[in-house]
Amino acid sequence: MISSIIGIALDCKDADALADFYAQLLGLEKTISSGSWAGIHTPQGIILAFQKVEEYVPPVWPWERGEQQQMAHLDFKVDDLEKAVAHAIGCGATKADTQYYDTSTVMIDPQGHPFCLSTVV
Repeated sequence: MISSIIGIALDCKDADALADFYAQLLGLEKTISSGSWAGIHTPQGIILAFQKVEEYVPPVWPWERGEQQQMAHLDFKVDDLEKAVAHAIGCGATKADTQYYDTSTVMIDPQGHPFCLSTVV
């Protein structure tokens, strides 16, 4: 029987660089670094891991027929959306051109993965 989620892994071009981005974004430390794998441990005990894929192609947001699709995206709970967006941009993220809700903002990490900052769960 499966008892819990222990980790989430994202493909990317540079595992260490993406781990550094998310460590800075979340105020955590990179705890795994092996060249082709890197990761951080969240306070909840989940490993956010990144694996190097030589032929990595960033997804397109929003989805477009015939273009690289996202396989997953991360959602983060924030108290102050405006401050969280500014912090994410300061860490190297960009704000997606397309937005759908007033209570969340879609951001793009430095290697093209969309993630959401949200004031609601």
